[in-house]
Amino acid sequence: MTKLIPANDPHSLVLAAKLLRQGEVVTMPTDTVYGVGALAFNAEAVAKIYAVKERPADKAIPVFVASVDALGRVCSDVSPDILPLLEQCWPGALTVILPASPALPGIVTNYSATVAVRIPNHPVALNLLALLKEPLAVTSANLSGQPPPSTPAEIKTQLEGRVPLILDDGPRPGGIPSTILDLTQSPPKILRQGAVQIASRWLKA
Repeated sequence: MTKLIPANDPHSLVLAAKLLRQGEVVTMPTDTVYGVGALAFNAEAVAKIYAVKERPADKAIPVFVASVDALGRVCSDVSPDILPLLEQCWPGALTVILPASPALPGIVTNYSATVAVRIPNHPVALNLLALLKEPLAVTSANLSGQPPPSTPAEIKTQLEGRVPLILDDGPRPGGIPSTILDLTQSPPKILRQGAVQIASRWLKA
């Protein structure tokens, strides 16, 4: 059975963190759409995300971190040159592609050498990250191929029995997705133009 509880209750975050530490998945609000997440370093928990969503195994899952300093947990190389860009745009709807840490489970990255990472601009997601002190693998809370639900009730209908907990923060209409910027290329390349506009100076070699 799937529980639907208020996201703004501190006890809700404690329960969500407990479930995540136990290797479960939890549905949470983000600054774009609701996401379903698991501890990024728990491969079995991340596998549950794929099962919950019926997500194709060849699709990597983005990672949320709590701060720029936390990038070192999931990335093997973060150039000091890009830090001003990240500090300017985060928290926010900018996803960057960086070299993945070899410690990160391959199921997160689809066994590639890179990882997609960002800091979400939503208090619930940020507070959960701060409470856990661990990065989260997070993707949209919907069955693969279906549009992301905009309300917790719709998520519950779609994912009933598949996730133990939904943190209810009211409707999340979604809208413009995050911009995806590949920082492993020289010059950096925009893979998807989204909510964040990247100044041209960051797109030069």
